[in-house]
This record gives sequence, C-alpha cells and structure tokens, in this order.
Amino acid sequence: MTTTDTTACILCSRNCGLSVEIDDNRFKKIKGDKAHPFSQGYICQKAARLEHYQNHDDRLTTPLQRQSDGSFKPVSWDEALDDIAQRLVAIRDQHGGNAFAFLGGGGQGNHLGGAYSRQLLAAMKSYFSYNSLGQEKTGDFWVNGRLFGEQTCHTTEDVEHADYVLFIGTNPFQAHGIPNARDTLKHIKKDPGRTMVVVDPRRTETAKMADIHLQLRPGTDAYLMSAMLAIIVTEGLHDRDFLAKHCRGFDQVEKALRAIPIADYAARADVPLATLEEVARGFANADSACVRIDLGIQQTLNTTLNGYLEKLLYLVTGNFGKPGGNNLHTMLLPILGDTDERNPKYRRTAHHRMFPIAGIYPPNILPDEILHQGEDRIRAVFVDSANPLVTWADTRAYEKAFASLELSVVIDVTMTETARAAHYVLPASSQFEKWEATGFNLEFPVNGFHLRHPLFLPKEGTLPEPEIYTRLLEKMGVLPERFPKLERLARLEAKRGQYLATLAALGTLLARNRQWIPHAASIVYRTIGKTLPDNAAASAPLLALTHVYAQLHYKAVKRAGHQGNRLTLGSNLFQAILKGRSGITLSEHRFTDIWSLIAHNDRRVHLAIPEMLDELAGLTASITDQAYPFVLMAGERRSYNANQIYRDPAWRKVDPHGAMRMHPEDAERLGIENGDKALCRSARDSIEVVVEVDDSVRTGMVTLPHGFGMRYKDSAPIGPELNRLTDSQHCDPLSRTPFHKHVPVQIEKSSTAGAV
Repeated sequence: MTTTDTTACILCSRNCGLSVEIDDNRFKKIKGDKAHPFSQGYICQKAARLEHYQNHDDRLTTPLQRQSDGSFKPVSWDEALDDIAQRLVAIRDQHGGNAFAFLGGGGQGNHLGGAYSRQLLAAMKSYFSYNSLGQEKTGDFWVNGRLFGEQTCHTTEDVEHADYVLFIGTNPFQAHGIPNARDTLKHIKKDPGRTMVVVDPRRTETAKMADIHLQLRPGTDAYLMSAMLAIIVTEGLHDRDFLAKHCRGFDQVEKALRAIPIADYAARADVPLATLEEVARGFANADSACVRIDLGIQQTLNTTLNGYLEKLLYLVTGNFGKPGGNNLHTMLLPILGDTDERNPKYRRTAHHRMFPIAGIYPPNILPDEILHQGEDRIRAVFVDSANPLVTWADTRAYEKAFASLELSVVIDVTMTETARAAHYVLPASSQFEKWEATGFNLEFPVNGFHLRHPLFLPKEGTLPEPEIYTRLLEKMGVLPERFPKLERLARLEAKRGQYLATLAALGTLLARNRQWIPHAASIVYRTIGKTLPDNAAASAPLLALTHVYAQLHYKAVKRAGHQGNRLTLGSNLFQAILKGRSGITLSEHRFTDIWSLIAHNDRRVHLAIPEMLDELAGLTASITDQAYPFVLMAGERRSYNANQIYRDPAWRKVDPHGAMRMHPEDAERLGIENGDKALCRSARDSIEVVVEVDDSVRTGMVTLPHGFGMRYKDSAPIGPELNRLTDSQHCDPLSRTPFHKHVPVQIEKSSTAGAV
C-alpha cells in the first residue's frame, strides 16, 4: 500500500521540504513539498535519491564490541552501555575531563540529538567538542565575534532581492546554500537590471551563468578582495553615512586599505585590473548588493583574513541591515556558542594550547592531542554522526591516533571507516526513523523551523540518539531513571499543551540540584517527552527553547501569526512546531531589528580588528613549491557527490570514480588522456585517481570531489581518499582551518595499465 507524507532533505544546509510516497517501508517517489514555507516545492536531483541512504546493505542493526583480534562481536544494548559507562567513569575519575573529547554530533539534518549528546561532555567534565564546522567555518565565527560582539552573531545574505550579487569561492548551482539555488540563479541571469559576479579559479556552473567571472589564481582571494576594497575607498565609493551611524573604527580600516597596491594585487590574483575596477564600482554603486561565500575562501590561504575582507565589502559599502544586503539572523537551536579566547574560563588544549571558537575545537589538532605524551592527553572519544578518518584532514594521523585510544565509541547508522577503528559501534535509527530537525534556520527577515516526524519504524536493534545518551547518563550514575513529580505534572498539563507548572517545577528541581542543569534535555525527555503525541519525546527540549525565543523576539513571533501573551506564546509556538508537518514560520522581523541583534553594548559594528589589520599589512605572495607544482582544490561540489550518508555508490548516475579535473594543456604535457589513471602525490601521501580533461580549470590546478573514499560491503575505498593527501599542519595559523582548497601536489601518469 502506497502512502504519502512530508519530510525534508538532509543532504545540505538548505533542508528543502519533501513530499514523499512510501511503499513497503521504502521511498517510492520523492518530490518537492509545495507547502514548505521556504523551499516551496524546490529540490535538486540529489534529494530524489534518498532511498540510497535509508535502505542499503551496510545499515547497522545491533551494538558491536571490538574483539582483541580486530573483529566485532554483536552484544546487547545493556552489555554495551554498561561497559561503556563503567570505562568512561573510570577514565574521568582517574584522568579528569582533559582525557575525553566528543567528535561530531549532528550532520546536515540531525541536530535534535545534539541537545542530548552535549550532556556527555558535562558528565565527563570536558569542554573538548570537535566537529566539521571546526574545519570549515570557525575563522568566520571568530571574525563575527570581533565585528558584532559575539561569535553567535551569524550573517546571511538576501541574494533573492539583491541588485548586485557577488559569489566568492562558492558554486551555489551545485553547493546550494541559498534559497532554491538553481531557480534563484536563473532569475538573476534573466533580469537585465541585476548583476551576478563569480570569483572562482574554476569556471563553475554558476560562473557560466554570471555576467562577470573573475577566474583568479588559487589562493589569492585576499589580494583580490583587499584590492576591491582599496578601489572603493580611494575612489570615495564607501557609504560615509552608514559608517558614521552604525560602525566604529573605520578610520583605521581606511588607512590600511589606502596602503594597498591595487595594480600589484590585481596582478598577483591574475585578474584584469579594469574588470576588477568595474566590479568594485558596480558593487559599491548598486542600490542593493550582497556577498555569498563558502568553503572556497574558508579553506584556503588566509582563511580568517578572507572572512574579514568579505564582510568589509558589504559593511564599507553600507549593504548591511537592508533588503538585498547581508544581515544577521536569529536561531532557534543554539548550534553555536560564544567562546572568545580572551576569556580565561575557556579551556585550552593540552598540546597545542588551542582555544575553542564558537564552542568548537579544530579537528586539525586532534591527532596531536590524542598522541600527546602527557598525563593530560585525550584517552577516550565519542564519535556521533561523523567519519573523521575519512572527512577530516590527515587520515594517516587519525588512523595512528585512534589506534592509541583507550576507548572509542561510534554512534552511526552504518559501518563507517571510523566505526571500523572503534571499540564500540552503536546503531542509531536513521533520520527518517525518528523525530529530527536542523539548526540551519538562518533566514532573515522571515525565519522558520521544520521538526520532522518519523516516516518509518526504526530498524530493529537501533535506537535514536536521545535514548542512547539518556540511558548512558543513567548508567553512569549522572541521572536517576525517574522524576515522579515532574512526570505527574506533565501528564496533568499535557491536555492544555502549556506545561507552565512543569517548567516551573523543573526550574526548582534544577536550582536544588545544580549538577543536573547540564542534563535538562534528558530530564524533560523522560518527563514532558512521555506526554507528547506520536512518540515525539525527543522534541521535548524544544519547549524551553521556544519559550526563550518567544521572549527574545516577541513581536517578530507574533507577526508570524502565533498567538499568546508573554507567558503562553512560547508554548503555543512549540505546539505549532509539533503540528507543522511541512515546517512553520517562526518569526517575521523588520530590518531595523538588525541593530538589536548586534551584541556590542553600543549596537555598532566594530570594524577595526587588530589581528586582521596586521595580517593584511603583512600579506605576502605564496611561494610555489617546485616539487609539488600543481594546486589541488580538494572537496569540489558536483552533481553526484554529497555528504557521507550516501555510501552505496549505485546512487551516482555520473562521475562514479570522482575524477580529477585537469586542464587540457597540463594533461597533454604529462601525456595523460581523458579517462587515464594518474598518481596524485602530496608531501603527506599519494592516491590513484581517474583524470577528466576539462578546460573549466586553470592550468596548474586540479580538482577532486568530496564524498568519496568510503568502503561499501567490505570493498576497497571507492573513489579518491582526499585526506590521505592533506596534512594537519597545512592550515590557518589562527583558526587551524585546513587549506583543503590549496594542497600542493605533483601528478604523473599511473603505471596501472588502461583507461577506465
């Protein structure tokens, strides 16, 4: 029998709404959900193949315990969690919180479990949380903290309404990241009154649609952006009124920009000066303009400086806090923290003395923190919905580090490469077998949220993360198994859906037992959660979050159509989320609200960041390594690569090998033809790749996609294992973000006979 339902895609940060047909516990048909308040029926081709995630031969269905010979033995949940709890407590009590680190937690769509996984850090008295944002976005978060007052102040861009759009280091045609990306790009292209500029070393799909493509030399983004800013300032195109009213420190920034040798920097970026001037003037003179960036400038040379310059482009020109510009936004789920390194309360790591940014430590340093010989080294890790041995820089270092751990536990839906190296593997229910949500609600002025209900019964033997972590905390003796008074109150209030007395009683309980405060998620899961309809217990922590959100953004929540007073609006918002099967609109702000979202006491943007101005003044050309003459841009977005949840290679219609793109002139010089195998070697390691001859790349550069290098049904790794080539030391000195988009390599034709 075929049934229809709604859910959302889990492959990128957009999380587009889906309308699905289900038959025999499988996806039969997937299309866009027109009722979704934001994507409104839009999807890309990747979402249509989610059956390859939900049902494949590598799904886990029982806890596994590693044996001394390296094999795995099935065990019961109680056996696994009893032993894990005992070993965690022993490590904590003997070595302290420095001995434990938490890795991952979430993914593109399963953020609801993050409220529960974070509790384990508190139980272990540890601060050490590592995730993929720490090798992608923390330089950006650090700059936000200095400019806007807190690292939780995150920016978005109003591409849909901008007259002039500048895409730098991003290819939204493939990477998405903006609302209904391909439709939006088509609208801009067709409108003669709008301009699209793409800055990218490759002629991407987005670049082919652009009015202007600045095909700069890889790794020279800082030169190009600082030259643009210098043109704007020297020609008096900056918005003096905006800067005087809303910013501080422009005089220091102006002095630094006037010292930029514009023509020299354009030459270093290898872009025509006249075209660069045209773009700078067009951007500054547009009625509305915005900048959209991504990993292309966040994982290359001058990572953190790139983030600073990108923001200066829209701040100096006054394209902030307005329609069609860049803006701050609200968040319902607190996926970011504010951990300024100048505050001594935030713990630095034992070996590198590294500080957290937005509450996150950089994965690049983790192998050293594990292999560190001191008593305070990391001895145990929990890995949740992540595969660091494949996806984080320096696979070789991670393999060595994991082999030295006293305890490693992986929670996942499948037997990943990291799971193969773990002591315990715990099978999670899939994202379509449990209540879930994403924290990527990043819109402004209208923001939304989509709580996804289960489409399928969980596979037998699996558990959702809230249950796993709550059981573990109970077995560690951190929490009792029952809270009878709260349970009774919750049952009494369930019919009204307000839970005000229950929340008040919870506050009293936590005030009397402060050691339970970090574990409030599991407490409401075991109490209020039991009373929620359709087994929606995992969503119980949202009740507190909606109350906080409704208080902070009361007028904006009311504008979105939610009813209630200061006391009841949060509960009503929670009930709307529970019932909104296609997602809901959370809030509707005014652009004047932007200034209340700035965290500095004066509600101004503090433009002058001394560390960034020093780095800008000391900007020097990168030195080409003659031994490794090619620049590899690792992790390219393509039509048929995605995050690591797609493991069955059958999902790909094209590019089955994850081919390396190379310019025809380079291929001819090396004697390589289309489809040949080649050896790609860095200073760290080498991998064999299949070559695709493609003139969209510059000479001297090559590209490889992410989302490959995984095993399936005990196969050899399928496609390029990118992080065998990357070195954890090759990174930004401030944020430790890896330079994945600028890996020096050498390439030679493989001795393996024949083309593929």
